[in-house]
Parts: sequence; C-alpha cells; structure tokens
Amino acid sequence: MKQTLLRMQAITKIYPGVTALDRVDFDLESGEVHVLLGENGAGKSTLVKILSGAVRKTSGTIELSGRTVDIAGPAHARGLGIGIIYQELNLVPHLSAGENIFLGREQGPGWGVISQERLMKEAQNGLDGLDLNLDARTPVSALGVAEQQMVEIVRALSIDARILIMDEPTSALSDVEIDRLFATLAALKKRGVGVIYISHRMEELFTIGDRVTVLRDGRVAGRRTIAETSREDLVRLMVNRELEEQYPRIRPERGEPVLEGAGLSRSGSFTDVTFTLHRGEILGMAGLMGSGRTEIARALFGIDRLDSGTVRIHGRETAVTDPGAAIGYGMGFLTEDRKSQGLVLDLSVRENITLPGLKRFTRMGLLRIHGEKETAQRFIRELRIRTPGMDRKTLYLSGGNQQKVVLAKWLCSLADILIFDEPTRGIDVGSKVEIYQWMNQLTAAGAAILMISSELPEILGMSDRIIVIHRGRVAAELSSEEATQERILHYAIGE
Repeated sequence: MKQTLLRMQAITKIYPGVTALDRVDFDLESGEVHVLLGENGAGKSTLVKILSGAVRKTSGTIELSGRTVDIAGPAHARGLGIGIIYQELNLVPHLSAGENIFLGREQGPGWGVISQERLMKEAQNGLDGLDLNLDARTPVSALGVAEQQMVEIVRALSIDARILIMDEPTSALSDVEIDRLFATLAALKKRGVGVIYISHRMEELFTIGDRVTVLRDGRVAGRRTIAETSREDLVRLMVNRELEEQYPRIRPERGEPVLEGAGLSRSGSFTDVTFTLHRGEILGMAGLMGSGRTEIARALFGIDRLDSGTVRIHGRETAVTDPGAAIGYGMGFLTEDRKSQGLVLDLSVRENITLPGLKRFTRMGLLRIHGEKETAQRFIRELRIRTPGMDRKTLYLSGGNQQKVVLAKWLCSLADILIFDEPTRGIDVGSKVEIYQWMNQLTAAGAAILMISSELPEILGMSDRIIVIHRGRVAAELSSEEATQERILHYAIGE
C-alpha cells in the first residue's frame, strides 16, 4: 500500500530582487515517479535544491513520512534518505569514478584508514548494476559528460535513498543508456522508492511518469496524472501559449561546401572521419555515448590536435591549431558542457555574450560600452534569457538560461560555421522551438551548422543530412528522407 513520503507546503524562496518560489505545494508517494515540469527559470531546480539541503527555504513546511523536518544541509538530507542527481554535474575531476561515488561516505577497518579495495569493489558493483562498461578506477577527468552523468546516477543510488531526485538525468544519454536507466527506475519503484523527475524530454514523461506538477514563474500552474493529460495540455500549462510545430525546420537551398574533413584521425578517439558541410545546411551527427562525436568536434575547433587528415574551410586547406584560429576562420562551438567549457561563470551575462566578438566593441584599445550593452540587451530580448539584468553573474542563472547565453555568445560573434554539441540540453520545450527557429534564421542567412545530439527526434526533425558515428568511424550517411530512428540506431550500435 502506498504511503506519502513527502509533503511540501507553501514553499517560498526569495532572492534579492527575485521570488524564485511563491507558496508552492508538492507531494510524493512511495513507488511513484512524480514529474516536475516547467520552463527554464520556473523554479524546479530551486524546489529540489531546498529538499536536498543545498538551499534554505524562506518559508513553508516540509514533512517526511508525516514528520516535520528542517533540512539543515546536504549531509542532513542524505541522512534522511534523500538522494539527488543535479542537472549540472557535481563531481571531483581528479578523483576516480569509484571515489566520487562514495565521497564523504568512505568506509575502512578503523583508525581513519579507507579500504580502497572495498570501495572500488562496491563502486564497480554499482556501475555494473547499470550495465555500464566503465572502470571504477578511471579518473572522472578522463570521462565524457554522458559517462560522468552515469557516475552521478550510481552515486545517488548508492545511499539507498527512499526519495530520489533526478534533475535532467538523461540530458547527455543515448537511447540505449536511457533504456537502462528506466529499467533501474522501474526496479526502484517496486522497492517503494519515490522519484522526483525533472526533464524537458516530453516523451520520457509519458514512459515513466505517474503524476506531473507544472511550475510557471515560481508558482504551481497545474497538476495532472500522466494518464489523464497530453503533451499539448502540459505545454500550454508550461508556457501559457500555443506552440508552433515542434521541429520547425525550413530547408533553404544548399550552397557550396564550407567545412570539409578528409581522413581525420586522432589516436584513441576517432579514425578516418570524412564529411562535408554545406552553406545553408544542418548536418546532424548521431552516435552512442563514447562514440567519438564530441572528440571530432573538439578537433575541428582546434581544442585537440589531429594526428592525420586535412580540414578545408571555404575550399582552402587550413590548419586549425587552436580555438582562437577557429574563431578567426568564422567558426563557433557551442560545447556540450556549458558550465566548464562554454561560459565564464563569474562574468556577467553581458560579458559572456560579447566575449568572442569583443574586437567589434573596441576602438584604439578602449571598450565601447554603450554598443556592447545594446548588443547584449538585444540577444537577451530575442532569446528570452531570464535574468534580472545584463550585469547579473551568469553563475546565478538557471541551466537552461545559461545555455541560451552560450548560444547568444556565438550569434554575437557572427560565426557562419557553427558546431552545436547538444544545443538544447536542459532546455524546456518552448525554448527549444525558439532555438530551432534561430537555427533556421542562421541557415537561411547562409550559415552552416554541424549539430551533435543524443535526441534522435531532434536529429531527425532538424537535420538535412545525418552522419552516424560508431566507435570513432563514420558508419553511415543518411538523407533526411531515408533516416529513421531504427536505421540510425542500427548503425550507431554497429549491428
């Protein structure tokens, strides 16, 4: 018989100048997945940070199994059986996967001694339990974003939580890894664990959710059981308006080649990769976690060195030796990890937006602050970036709004060859459509986009052509007409 594990009543959180939550009610039963839905900045992450002890509420009450509690901090929350997987990864890079899984909970024979062998064995059991081909002794710094996400999931599961919070847990995972995660969730539900699940991938909610609460502007906009609602109903509650087509791709006439790779190889990452990107085109790149997609993008942008192969930009063979050279050739790179690679979090929204194109706002070595402010304000308005002001530190924005700042940065740079690695990761459904419309505007104006995405509907809906990467090699090239999810997975898995 189900019982109420959690009841949050009239939860309010006020920051200087911003009311993030306004008297929000939320509850969770044992053995259910309760989906928390809303646009970026609606208050979802703030609510779960309060529950996990990372943020103190301004007012309101929290009950766990009928007992009122005041959660003092993250360690207290873990002790109460609350585990969380944040949207932004929270791992220590120089420690191994196993050490991160049990960080702060290490056990040993006594006298302050940690049993490394026991720790690694238990961590490996957790990783193997999700059928992950990942060694617990591997340093986190050597793992990709998707692999780090799986380490976060194993860490949260390892505390034997009664309440598990998942904030965008699948944003960097392929369909195969998502299926494994959902199987784990089904097993947890049978054990009576209650799951609070935040995701912008609407199809997931109808696969695993039992109930849904929608937040808008820090308030509860509506509650539904999954069985009695529809995608259209939820979108309407989230954005308070009707949306256009989910993938509004407008395909302009394809122009001349602007970026070509021939026989590109980098030891341990990818081999003999050949492709052509044309003006006015979106070229999708699909593949499983660890297939080499991001590594190819990093080499094209000059972050990592190629061992062999040639790159041609606008028909001329070019050596892209570093990101500065890439920017000089008119390239932009929206990285998959916005937090550590895409933004300078301590700088303001304005400073991040104008950073790659700063030369345009200087004269005789002096910054023309008025022009910089006008440009930043235009992108804040057009991309609907939710911020109290352009001088707000980017650190304090929600993850989705940080992603919009990264996009604005490359739009501001006037780059016409754009590499988008997971461009809508952590972005709500309304903002996704806005970003897709920007992609249409860019390609209509003659830009070319290489788009890497783990979301197959996004790859299929927005790509003009698709190349599939398997173990660092191009396994197939498909036109938009012949591509299907089944065909892409067939080549991605290597069957």
